[in-house]
Amino acid sequence: MDEITFRSDTVLSDVHLYTPNHRHLMVRLNAMGQPVFLSQFKLLWSRDAETDPGAEGARDTDGHAQGAAPGGGCSTEGFSLWAGAGAQLDEDGDLAVKRRPRAASDPDPAEPRRAKVRPMVLTQQEDHDVAGGDAQDSSPQDVIKIEHTMATPLEDVGKQVWRGALLLADYILSQRDLFEGRTVLELGAGTGLASIVAATMAQTVYCTDVGADLLAMCQRNIALNSHLAAAGGTVKVKELDWLKDELCTDPEVPFSWSEEDISDLYAHTTVLLAAEVFYDDDLTDALFKTLSRLAHRFRNACTAILSVEKRLNFTLRHLDVTCEAYDHFRASLEALERLAGGPLRFMVEPVEASFPQRLLYERIQQLELWKIVAEPAT
Repeated sequence: MDEITFRSDTVLSDVHLYTPNHRHLMVRLNAMGQPVFLSQFKLLWSRDAETDPGAEGARDTDGHAQGAAPGGGCSTEGFSLWAGAGAQLDEDGDLAVKRRPRAASDPDPAEPRRAKVRPMVLTQQEDHDVAGGDAQDSSPQDVIKIEHTMATPLEDVGKQVWRGALLLADYILSQRDLFEGRTVLELGAGTGLASIVAATMAQTVYCTDVGADLLAMCQRNIALNSHLAAAGGTVKVKELDWLKDELCTDPEVPFSWSEEDISDLYAHTTVLLAAEVFYDDDLTDALFKTLSRLAHRFRNACTAILSVEKRLNFTLRHLDVTCEAYDHFRASLEALERLAGGPLRFMVEPVEASFPQRLLYERIQQLELWKIVAEPAT
Protein backbone atom coordinates (compact mmCIF):
# COMPACT_ATOMS: atom_id res chain seq x y z
CA MET A 1 0.00 0.00 0.00
CA ASP A 2 1.37 3.42 -0.94
CA GLU A 3 2.36 5.72 1.90
CA ILE A 4 -0.05 8.63 2.30
CA THR A 5 1.49 12.05 2.86
CA PHE A 6 -0.49 15.08 3.97
CA ARG A 7 0.86 18.51 3.05
CA SER A 8 -0.15 22.03 3.96
CA ASP A 9 0.94 24.71 1.54
CA THR A 10 0.13 27.69 3.77
CA VAL A 11 1.19 28.63 7.29
CA LEU A 12 0.05 31.51 9.49
CA SER A 13 1.89 32.90 12.51
CA ASP A 14 0.05 32.90 15.84
CA VAL A 15 1.02 36.57 16.21
CA HIS A 16 -1.20 37.45 13.25
CA LEU A 17 -3.85 34.80 13.95
CA TYR A 18 -4.72 36.21 17.39
CA THR A 19 -4.29 39.90 16.60
CA PRO A 20 -7.64 41.64 16.02
CA ASN A 21 -8.28 42.53 12.39
CA HIS A 22 -8.45 46.26 13.13
CA ARG A 23 -4.75 46.16 14.05
CA HIS A 24 -3.76 45.08 10.50
CA LEU A 25 -3.61 47.66 7.73
CA MET A 26 -3.07 46.45 4.19
CA VAL A 27 -0.73 48.91 2.51
CA ARG A 28 0.34 47.40 -0.81
CA LEU A 29 1.06 44.30 -2.87
CA ASN A 30 4.65 43.10 -3.08
CA ALA A 31 6.43 42.07 -6.26
CA MET A 32 5.01 38.54 -5.92
CA GLY A 33 1.44 39.83 -5.66
CA GLN A 34 1.15 39.03 -1.95
CA PRO A 35 -0.82 41.47 0.25
CA VAL A 36 1.47 43.39 2.61
CA PHE A 37 0.11 44.55 5.96
CA LEU A 38 1.35 47.14 8.44
CA SER A 39 1.12 46.25 12.14
CA GLN A 40 2.16 48.22 15.19
CA PHE A 41 3.83 46.69 18.25
CA LYS A 42 3.71 48.85 21.37
CA LEU A 43 6.69 48.87 23.72
CA LEU A 44 5.63 48.88 27.37
CA TRP A 45 8.43 50.98 28.80
CA SER A 46 6.53 52.02 31.94
CA ARG A 47 6.04 49.39 34.61
CA ASP A 48 2.99 51.36 35.76
CA ALA A 49 1.16 50.07 32.71
CA GLU A 50 1.33 46.55 34.17
CA THR A 51 -0.81 47.56 37.16
CA ASP A 52 -3.04 50.33 35.78
CA PRO A 53 -6.16 48.56 34.42
CA GLY A 54 -7.03 51.60 32.37
CA ALA A 55 -3.72 51.69 30.50
CA GLU A 56 -3.35 50.14 27.07
CA GLY A 57 -1.58 46.82 27.48
CA ALA A 58 -2.28 46.74 31.24
CA ARG A 59 -1.80 43.42 32.98
CA ASP A 60 -3.81 41.88 35.77
CA THR A 61 -2.45 40.30 38.95
CA ASP A 62 -1.72 37.05 37.10
CA GLY A 63 0.36 38.84 34.48
CA HIS A 64 -2.26 38.58 31.72
CA ALA A 65 -3.14 41.46 29.45
CA GLN A 66 -6.36 43.19 30.44
CA GLY A 67 -9.11 42.53 27.95
CA ALA A 68 -7.44 39.34 26.70
CA ALA A 69 -7.93 35.69 27.54
CA PRO A 70 -5.53 34.34 30.22
CA GLY A 71 -2.18 33.61 28.64
CA GLY A 72 -2.89 35.88 25.66
CA GLY A 73 -0.53 38.69 24.78
CA CYS A 74 -2.33 40.40 21.92
CA SER A 75 -3.65 43.89 22.42
CA THR A 76 -7.41 44.19 22.53
CA GLU A 77 -7.55 47.95 22.31
CA GLY A 78 -11.15 49.01 22.00
CA PHE A 79 -12.46 45.61 23.08
CA SER A 80 -11.67 45.59 26.81
CA LEU A 81 -14.09 43.61 28.96
CA TRP A 82 -12.97 45.32 32.15
CA ALA A 83 -15.87 47.17 33.79
CA GLY A 84 -14.81 50.17 35.84
CA ALA A 85 -16.65 51.76 38.73
CA GLY A 86 -18.59 54.00 36.36
CA ALA A 87 -19.95 51.20 34.18
CA GLN A 88 -23.70 51.39 33.52
CA LEU A 89 -25.70 48.32 34.58
CA ASP A 90 -29.29 47.45 33.74
CA GLU A 91 -31.96 46.38 36.26
CA ASP A 92 -30.73 42.76 36.17
CA GLY A 93 -27.15 43.76 36.94
CA ASP A 94 -25.94 43.15 33.38
CA LEU A 95 -23.62 45.56 31.60
CA ALA A 96 -25.75 48.06 29.65
CA VAL A 97 -24.47 48.24 26.07
CA LYS A 98 -25.52 51.10 23.83
CA ARG A 99 -26.94 49.68 20.62
CA ARG A 100 -26.54 51.12 17.17
CA PRO A 101 -29.88 52.10 15.53
CA ARG A 102 -31.33 49.32 13.36
CA ALA A 103 -32.40 51.64 10.57
CA ALA A 104 -29.36 53.03 8.82
CA SER A 105 -31.70 55.29 6.85
CA ASP A 106 -33.14 56.99 9.90
CA PRO A 107 -34.16 60.46 8.61
CA ASP A 108 -33.47 62.05 11.99
CA PRO A 109 -30.42 60.30 13.49
CA ALA A 110 -29.48 61.11 17.08
CA GLU A 111 -25.77 61.22 16.18
CA PRO A 112 -23.84 62.38 13.10
CA ARG A 113 -23.81 59.84 10.28
CA ARG A 114 -20.70 57.73 9.84
CA ALA A 115 -18.50 58.68 6.92
CA LYS A 116 -18.60 56.31 3.98
CA VAL A 117 -15.52 54.17 3.51
CA ARG A 118 -14.27 53.95 -0.04
CA PRO A 119 -11.64 51.22 -0.50
CA MET A 120 -8.47 52.10 -2.35
CA VAL A 121 -7.43 49.90 -5.26
CA LEU A 122 -3.80 48.97 -4.69
CA THR A 123 -1.24 48.32 -7.39
CA GLN A 124 1.95 46.32 -7.19
CA GLN A 125 4.79 48.59 -6.18
CA GLU A 126 8.19 48.35 -4.59
CA ASP A 127 9.32 51.97 -4.68
CA HIS A 128 6.78 53.42 -2.26
CA ASP A 129 8.49 56.09 -0.16
CA VAL A 130 7.97 54.85 3.39
CA ALA A 131 10.46 57.32 4.78
CA GLY A 132 9.01 60.35 3.07
CA GLY A 133 6.67 62.99 4.35
CA ASP A 134 5.93 63.08 8.05
CA ALA A 135 5.74 59.31 8.55
CA GLN A 136 8.74 59.19 10.86
CA ASP A 137 8.01 62.45 12.67
CA SER A 138 4.58 61.18 13.70
CA SER A 139 5.86 57.79 14.93
CA PRO A 140 5.95 57.61 18.74
CA GLN A 141 9.06 56.31 20.46
CA ASP A 142 7.18 53.38 21.99
CA VAL A 143 5.74 51.89 18.78
CA ILE A 144 7.47 49.59 16.29
CA LYS A 145 5.89 49.52 12.83
CA ILE A 146 6.37 46.32 10.83
CA GLU A 147 5.31 45.53 7.29
CA HIS A 148 4.64 41.82 6.82
CA THR A 149 2.57 39.31 4.91
CA MET A 150 0.18 36.71 6.31
CA ALA A 151 -0.64 33.08 5.45
CA THR A 152 2.44 32.42 3.32
CA PRO A 153 3.90 29.27 1.78
CA LEU A 154 6.57 27.64 3.94
CA GLU A 155 9.40 29.15 1.91
CA ASP A 156 8.10 32.66 2.69
CA VAL A 157 7.57 32.34 6.45
CA GLY A 158 10.26 34.97 6.98
CA LYS A 159 7.77 37.57 5.77
CA GLN A 160 5.63 37.03 8.89
CA VAL A 161 6.23 38.04 12.51
CA TRP A 162 6.70 35.11 14.89
CA ARG A 163 6.50 34.88 18.67
CA GLY A 164 10.14 33.86 18.90
CA ALA A 165 11.17 37.22 17.41
CA LEU A 166 9.11 39.04 20.05
CA LEU A 167 10.69 36.94 22.82
CA LEU A 168 14.15 37.72 21.44
CA ALA A 169 13.26 41.42 21.29
CA ASP A 170 12.24 41.33 24.96
CA TYR A 171 15.57 39.73 25.84
CA ILE A 172 17.49 42.38 23.89
CA LEU A 173 15.70 45.16 25.74
CA SER A 174 16.67 43.57 29.07
CA GLN A 175 20.39 43.19 28.23
CA ARG A 176 21.70 46.70 27.60
CA ASP A 177 25.26 45.80 28.67
CA LEU A 178 25.42 43.07 26.01
CA PHE A 179 24.21 45.27 23.14
CA GLU A 180 25.07 48.89 23.87
CA GLY A 181 27.67 50.22 21.44
CA ARG A 182 28.28 46.75 19.94
CA THR A 183 28.23 45.31 16.43
CA VAL A 184 25.42 42.77 16.02
CA LEU A 185 24.68 40.25 13.25
CA GLU A 186 21.21 38.76 12.84
CA LEU A 187 20.88 35.59 10.77
CA GLY A 188 17.54 34.92 9.07
CA ALA A 189 16.18 38.31 10.11
CA GLY A 190 12.87 38.04 8.23
CA THR A 191 10.92 41.27 8.79
CA GLY A 192 13.84 42.70 10.78
CA LEU A 193 12.02 43.10 14.11
CA ALA A 194 14.89 41.86 16.31
CA SER A 195 17.42 43.96 14.38
CA ILE A 196 15.26 47.06 14.84
CA VAL A 197 15.14 46.50 18.59
CA ALA A 198 18.89 45.77 18.75
CA ALA A 199 19.53 49.03 16.89
CA THR A 200 18.05 50.99 19.81
CA MET A 201 21.32 50.24 21.63
CA ALA A 202 23.89 48.80 19.22
CA GLN A 203 26.36 50.80 17.17
CA THR A 204 25.99 48.69 14.01
CA VAL A 205 23.46 45.96 13.17
CA TYR A 206 23.85 43.70 10.14
CA CYS A 207 20.35 42.47 9.31
CA THR A 208 20.69 39.49 6.97
CA ASP A 209 18.54 37.02 5.08
CA VAL A 210 18.06 35.79 1.50
CA GLY A 211 15.64 36.77 -1.26
CA ALA A 212 15.43 40.22 -2.85
CA ASP A 213 11.71 40.63 -2.04
CA LEU A 214 12.19 39.73 1.64
CA LEU A 215 15.26 41.93 2.00
CA ALA A 216 13.41 44.84 0.36
CA MET A 217 10.60 44.43 2.93
CA CYS A 218 13.18 44.33 5.69
CA GLN A 219 14.77 47.52 4.35
CA ARG A 220 11.38 49.24 4.39
CA ASN A 221 10.86 48.25 8.04
CA ILE A 222 14.28 49.63 8.95
CA ALA A 223 13.28 52.94 7.32
CA LEU A 224 9.91 52.98 9.12
CA ASN A 225 11.65 52.67 12.49
CA SER A 226 14.86 54.62 11.93
CA HIS A 227 13.75 57.13 14.58
CA LEU A 228 14.23 54.39 17.21
CA ALA A 229 17.91 53.76 16.42
CA ALA A 230 20.59 54.79 18.88
CA ALA A 231 22.39 58.06 18.15
CA GLY A 232 25.02 57.36 15.52
CA GLY A 233 23.85 53.77 15.10
CA THR A 234 23.22 52.14 11.73
CA VAL A 235 21.35 49.10 10.42
CA LYS A 236 22.63 47.52 7.22
CA VAL A 237 20.46 45.03 5.33
CA LYS A 238 22.60 42.39 3.60
CA GLU A 239 22.23 39.05 1.88
CA LEU A 240 23.71 36.12 3.79
CA ASP A 241 23.02 32.66 2.41
CA TRP A 242 23.72 29.88 4.90
CA LEU A 243 24.22 27.42 2.03
CA LYS A 244 27.23 29.38 0.73
CA ASP A 245 30.63 29.62 2.37
CA GLU A 246 31.41 33.16 1.23
CA LEU A 247 29.54 36.43 1.40
CA CYS A 248 28.25 37.88 -1.87
CA THR A 249 30.42 40.83 -2.99
CA ASP A 250 29.02 41.27 -6.51
CA PRO A 251 28.04 44.95 -6.76
CA GLU A 252 25.38 44.05 -9.33
CA VAL A 253 23.51 41.93 -6.77
CA PRO A 254 21.10 43.83 -4.47
CA PHE A 255 22.11 43.85 -0.79
CA SER A 256 25.61 42.51 -1.51
CA TRP A 257 28.58 43.17 0.78
CA SER A 258 31.34 45.71 0.29
CA GLU A 259 34.89 44.90 1.35
CA GLU A 260 34.58 47.59 4.02
CA ASP A 261 31.44 45.97 5.48
CA ILE A 262 33.06 42.53 5.52
CA SER A 263 36.14 43.91 7.28
CA ASP A 264 33.95 45.66 9.87
CA LEU A 265 31.82 42.53 10.37
CA TYR A 266 34.79 40.28 11.15
CA ALA A 267 36.64 42.87 13.21
CA HIS A 268 33.88 44.10 15.52
CA THR A 269 30.95 41.63 15.77
CA THR A 270 30.38 40.32 19.29
CA VAL A 271 26.70 39.28 19.19
CA LEU A 272 24.77 37.02 16.81
CA LEU A 273 20.97 36.65 16.78
CA ALA A 274 18.57 34.17 15.21
CA ALA A 275 14.83 33.92 15.86
CA GLU A 276 12.45 31.14 14.81
CA VAL A 277 14.58 29.74 11.98
CA PHE A 278 14.66 26.11 13.12
CA TYR A 279 11.78 24.55 11.20
CA ASP A 280 13.71 22.60 8.54
CA ASP A 281 16.51 20.15 9.38
CA ASP A 282 18.64 21.06 6.38
CA LEU A 283 18.39 24.77 7.14
CA THR A 284 19.14 24.11 10.81
CA ASP A 285 22.32 22.26 9.82
CA ALA A 286 23.26 25.11 7.47
CA LEU A 287 22.71 27.73 10.19
CA PHE A 288 24.93 25.96 12.72
CA LYS A 289 27.68 25.53 10.11
CA THR A 290 27.40 29.24 9.28
CA LEU A 291 27.48 30.18 12.96
CA SER A 292 30.61 28.10 13.54
CA ARG A 293 32.32 29.43 10.41
CA LEU A 294 31.61 33.06 11.33
CA ALA A 295 32.71 32.58 14.94
CA HIS A 296 36.08 31.28 13.72
CA ARG A 297 36.50 34.34 11.47
CA PHE A 298 35.54 36.92 14.08
CA ARG A 299 38.39 38.71 15.78
CA ASN A 300 36.53 38.82 19.11
CA ALA A 301 34.78 36.23 21.24
CA CYS A 302 31.06 36.26 20.46
CA THR A 303 27.73 35.37 21.99
CA ALA A 304 24.85 33.93 19.98
CA ILE A 305 21.25 34.18 21.22
CA LEU A 306 18.79 31.81 19.54
CA SER A 307 15.03 31.71 20.01
CA VAL A 308 12.93 28.69 19.13
CA GLU A 309 9.36 27.52 19.66
CA LYS A 310 8.83 23.87 20.49
CA ARG A 311 5.96 22.98 18.16
CA LEU A 312 4.05 19.79 18.87
CA ASN A 313 2.71 17.86 15.87
CA PHE A 314 0.93 14.55 15.51
CA THR A 315 2.53 12.48 12.76
CA LEU A 316 1.23 9.37 11.02
CA ARG A 317 4.77 8.05 10.80
CA HIS A 318 5.10 7.93 14.58
CA LEU A 319 1.40 7.77 15.46
CA ASP A 320 2.31 10.11 18.28
CA VAL A 321 2.92 13.75 19.11
CA THR A 322 6.48 14.68 18.18
CA CYS A 323 8.73 17.75 17.85
CA GLU A 324 11.09 16.63 15.12
CA ALA A 325 12.38 20.07 14.12
CA TYR A 326 12.96 20.99 17.78
CA ASP A 327 14.65 17.67 18.52
CA HIS A 328 17.02 18.24 15.60
CA PHE A 329 17.76 21.73 16.91
CA ARG A 330 18.65 20.36 20.34
CA ALA A 331 20.83 17.67 18.77
CA SER A 332 22.66 20.38 16.80
CA LEU A 333 23.29 22.35 20.00
CA GLU A 334 24.78 19.27 21.65
CA ALA A 335 26.95 18.52 18.62
CA LEU A 336 28.28 22.09 18.61
CA GLU A 337 29.13 21.90 22.30
CA ARG A 338 31.00 18.60 21.79
CA LEU A 339 33.29 20.05 19.11
CA ALA A 340 36.89 19.66 20.20
CA GLY A 341 40.36 20.12 18.82
CA GLY A 342 39.73 23.54 17.25
CA PRO A 343 40.76 27.06 18.25
CA LEU A 344 37.31 27.75 19.73
CA ARG A 345 35.08 26.09 22.25
CA PHE A 346 31.32 26.58 22.34
CA MET A 347 29.45 26.74 25.62
CA VAL A 348 25.68 26.26 25.41
CA GLU A 349 23.11 27.10 28.06
CA PRO A 350 19.36 27.82 28.17
CA VAL A 351 18.20 31.32 29.07
CA GLU A 352 15.44 31.56 31.65
CA ALA A 353 12.57 33.70 30.37
CA SER A 354 12.30 35.70 33.59
CA PHE A 355 13.10 39.07 32.01
CA PRO A 356 10.32 41.70 31.69
CA GLN A 357 7.82 41.45 28.85
CA ARG A 358 7.83 44.74 26.94
CA LEU A 359 5.85 43.60 23.89
CA LEU A 360 2.34 42.21 23.71
CA TYR A 361 2.33 38.53 22.76
CA GLU A 362 1.62 35.18 24.36
CA ARG A 363 4.80 34.04 26.12
CA ILE A 364 3.99 30.36 26.13
CA GLN A 365 6.04 27.66 27.84
CA GLN A 366 7.17 26.26 24.49
CA LEU A 367 9.12 29.46 23.69
CA GLU A 368 12.81 29.04 24.51
CA LEU A 369 16.01 31.06 24.35
CA TRP A 370 19.47 29.52 24.09
CA LYS A 371 22.82 31.20 24.56
CA ILE A 372 26.00 30.05 22.81
CA VAL A 373 29.32 31.58 23.87
CA ALA A 374 32.27 31.07 21.52
CA GLU A 375 35.65 31.78 23.06
CA PRO A 376 39.25 30.67 22.50
CA ALA A 377 39.93 27.13 23.67
CA THR A 378 42.38 26.92 26.57
